[in-house]
Amino acid sequence: MRIDLHTHAKLSKATIFSRDYYTEMLAEAAGNGLDAVALTEHFNTYRFHEVYENLDRMYPYNGEYYEAGALKIFPGMEVDIREKGHILLIGRKADILEIHQALTPFMQKNNFIPFKQLLTLAEGYPLLKIGAHPFRESTPLHHLDPADLRRLDAFDLNAKDMYEYGNELNRTRVERFAAELGKPVTAGSDTHQCLQYGSIYNELDQPCNSIAELKKAILSGAYKIAVADSLPLQVKASVMLKKLLKRLLVLEALPE
Repeated sequence: MRIDLHTHAKLSKATIFSRDYYTEMLAEAAGNGLDAVALTEHFNTYRFHEVYENLDRMYPYNGEYYEAGALKIFPGMEVDIREKGHILLIGRKADILEIHQALTPFMQKNNFIPFKQLLTLAEGYPLLKIGAHPFRESTPLHHLDPADLRRLDAFDLNAKDMYEYGNELNRTRVERFAAELGKPVTAGSDTHQCLQYGSIYNELDQPCNSIAELKKAILSGAYKIAVADSLPLQVKASVMLKKLLKRLLVLEALPE
């Protein structure tokens, strides 16, 4: 099973959820050979709940994932912590929404939840907890207490950072960092639009039909990371497309 463990449904945190836009994204994900994605939308995105309210109307949810045709969508979110890093939480929809509700007091940039507090909150649920892009300059994790970092399940090898810092350099840094903490590395495109799907993904030895199975596969190492030769081109095109689409949205909002 091929799964991307770091994806978004919206162009940016400021935009509304569009069914047509996300449908096109999923079609591209399937077209690039993916069997599943983890939807890790930003926890403080505009109208977060509307993402899952729309998904409920678009696709059947079986208690573990949405069935978007042959593609599985595992619920999740990306949470900012006070220390500047990002944490991916992947689990059942009810658990994700309950945690999101608990994070209500921590939505603003000057008051994000402390890392230790988020860990304690997340550990009350059967989640897969991944440290996102640990060496991204704007939101690093490598500076945090190793004892706290070991409470995570894995660390994210991120397509955007592979492009920004170089495939070999970034992968070496992330894999060495994770190994020192005794943790696996997982792959995520971090895409906000359709072009980045398939640039990097996890190829599991067996299909997973639940969060528990997915977590077990990751922790046991029953998978490998695949990096497409086209990753630099895909990410570059994605960055350009995102900028263009944002400009178009601004122009549409201007009075005639």
